[in-house]
Amino acid sequence: MKKLATLLAMLLLLTGCASLPPNTQQIYSEALTCTGDTRLGRDLQYGISEHPGSSGFLLLDNGLDAFVARIALIKAAELCIDVQYYLYHDDLIGHLMAYYLLRAADRGVRVRILLDDISAGKRRDIYLAVFDSHPNIQIRLFNPFSRGGIRSLQFLTRFGSVTRRMHNKSLTVDNQVTIVGGRNIGNAYFDADPELRFGDIDAMAIGPVVPEISRSFDKFWNNELAYPIASLTHSAESADRLEQDRPRWDEFIANESSSEYYQALQASDMMQKLRSDQLEFDWGAAKVLYDRPQKITSDVDDERYHMAPMLKPYVEQVAGELIVITPYFVPGTEGVEFFTELVKRGVRVKILTNSLASTDVAVVHAGYAKYRKPLLRAGVELYELDKVPSHRRSESGYRLSGSSRASLHGKAFVFDRKILFIGSLNLDPRSFNENTEIGILFDSPTLGEEIGESIDDRIGKAAFKVELFTDNAGVESLRWVDTKQGEIEYFYTDPHTSFWKRLWVGLAGLLPIESQL
Repeated sequence: MKKLATLLAMLLLLTGCASLPPNTQQIYSEALTCTGDTRLGRDLQYGISEHPGSSGFLLLDNGLDAFVARIALIKAAELCIDVQYYLYHDDLIGHLMAYYLLRAADRGVRVRILLDDISAGKRRDIYLAVFDSHPNIQIRLFNPFSRGGIRSLQFLTRFGSVTRRMHNKSLTVDNQVTIVGGRNIGNAYFDADPELRFGDIDAMAIGPVVPEISRSFDKFWNNELAYPIASLTHSAESADRLEQDRPRWDEFIANESSSEYYQALQASDMMQKLRSDQLEFDWGAAKVLYDRPQKITSDVDDERYHMAPMLKPYVEQVAGELIVITPYFVPGTEGVEFFTELVKRGVRVKILTNSLASTDVAVVHAGYAKYRKPLLRAGVELYELDKVPSHRRSESGYRLSGSSRASLHGKAFVFDRKILFIGSLNLDPRSFNENTEIGILFDSPTLGEEIGESIDDRIGKAAFKVELFTDNAGVESLRWVDTKQGEIEYFYTDPHTSFWKRLWVGLAGLLPIESQL
């Protein structure tokens, strides 16, 4: 005990000076509302007026299309852009998006960028401070780590504080169009990474649902945990550096315009539809569900600020089929009981998640693995994505040469193929209790059927079906059924994994960390 006390005292000393400054530089602001006369407002007005009270919805389940949609909106912006993301990577996609945001700011567009601080560091602080020096760009970090101490140690000394994150993902332009879904900003989310390709899904929305997304953004933007980057770092030379770096940005874009990826963007389905003015939205009632920012500072059992209770009635009302798409699936005992009751009353429950080989967070898989048998005994259908990409070419023709691993990252629920929910919510304790999330409920039999058929196709072409079987000794075990090549192949351990990885995950599953998964 004495050694433990000494160790804790040392940790406290190391982080003792690691306190946050007063958040006095934060200036209150709200989404702009008089934006109907913008280009986007005028272009969309006819469709919105033809469907009073309804919102328009367009699925973005292709990485190239999802990035083209974002850049097209940023380029069309005239008044304001609100950006809210959990991760923003320092890579090709991050640089491309930053360039077009900078160009928008140069046109006089107000750009508000709110990022979670989970991946920040000194280098990124400087990078963000340089952009923040632009008079039309404001950058804030949500729930920041202290800059005066050792960052990694704060996961221990500030456990329960910095371990709870803003996982929201949205991009809203001129308060007329929004994109919400599972994608962060980085190469793997938009088919730009040859080593890892995330299967993901976003939704572009227009109509009454957009101001709801803006109100959600404002709640986080003006929350006490949203710190202006200028209050966290000292960069007096930022404005000068921004101007000095402009020739490099122009050179970067000029060089990139001849790359294979840039050409693939130009040839994408979304780009062709934008050029020919053939975007078609599906219309219906829509509702935004989101956690309030107070969830981060409240007790995990305090559901006043949680979105989960708002989603639960839709799950309970399912009559025939529930499809769950979630990369990280840790249902817990309560979740198993919930799905069991659904199956008992005749609901077909189909869950697509990552296999051990395809997941990018193996420790979460450890939390999931222990629930496979109880779920299967209850009659739940489990499917796990194969790590091998189902095809080497994206829907728009971009060759994914060298792509070594596919991973599921999309999050969606489909209720009776009539109502769908798309957003940032994973089906795990961290999403439900610790982090903040956002998503859109949309009433659309057309899109519900479209996603249902897409999942049926993916299950057949890119996923294993997990089954229970009893061996000759009477022992109940798992097996993975692969029918992707037209013939049935069985695996009796997690496919495409080593003994050592399975051993590590098995040991990790014994740790009392499920609430943090």
